[in-house]
Amino acid sequence: MSLPRLALLAASAGVLALVVVGLLELGGGSSEQASRLTPATIQARLRGSPPQLAALHAQASRLLPGGLGALRARLASLQGTPVVVNKWASWCQPCREEFGAFQNVSVARGRDVAFIGIDSADSRAPAEAFLRSFPVAYPSYFDHSGQAGAAITDSTFTPVTVFVNRHGGVYIHQGPYPDAAKLERDVRRYAMGG
Repeated sequence: MSLPRLALLAASAGVLALVVVGLLELGGGSSEQASRLTPATIQARLRGSPPQLAALHAQASRLLPGGLGALRARLASLQGTPVVVNKWASWCQPCREEFGAFQNVSVARGRDVAFIGIDSADSRAPAEAFLRSFPVAYPSYFDHSGQAGAAITDSTFTPVTVFVNRHGGVYIHQGPYPDAAKLERDVRRYAMGG
């Protein structure tokens, strides 16, 4: 085979690889991403939740100010309630991929478990835009510096999920959840169990 023909073949293979990767990225999300819930549906499904959980639902998809102090105060007010804290950022692709799982499980378990987000080491405008396009049943505390996220999750990694059971027992999961079923298992085991 001639050198120009070999170069053309290599270039064609490279372009084909890029097209395949792009198509996988577009269509390769979890089934949760394809079944996004609307804010109205989320609120309707969680109507009648206990007061401390209803207060979280009333702040759904909002970025709350106050940093670590406000987050710790909220967690203290939920003592005795199972809690799931998810540290995420709008720039974090694994975070974006697991958001469908958090959307669905926070609605399915939102009457029994408190869900809270930490938007860590992020910028406000992209985070708000992401939450508008992918609403969840709970608020996130805005943590531009990343200090609150690191303090609560004991990690600079993103995403990280912290499970706190009714007795204050803590389990930390590093990395993304591949699907709602795995997240649901861990919520039952680490937040609701014990």
